Amino acid sequence: MTTRRGLITDSFKVVKKARTAEKQEKTPSPPPPQDEDETETSREEELQKLRQFDLDWRFGPCTGISRLERWERAKLHDLNPPEEIRELLLQTCTDPEYSQSLWSEYPF
Repeated sequence: MTTRRGLITDSFKVVKKARTAEKQEKTPSPPPPQDEDETETSREEELQKLRQFDLDWRFGPCTGISRLERWERAKLHDLNPPEEIRELLLQTCTDPEYSQSLWSEYPF
């Protein structure tokens, strides 16, 4: 005795949903960001670039030295660090969040 197994769709009813006019309308675009949001976004983008610089081992280890010292050491050894990073570090040299590497808070 063999039993024939059917398709899974044989067990469930097919239900088609009617399209509503609400779905077909486009949703309004969000308002443009405020000035505070732009500066916060800009700061986050800058810090993200610096974190990427910290994680790039082509420029040598980053523990125990500042980001600018690491950039200068990489330049001295002809490792071609991004000029954009140096400019960013020189503009924000007083902010420790910018000047210290990603690993600065961890003990050796």
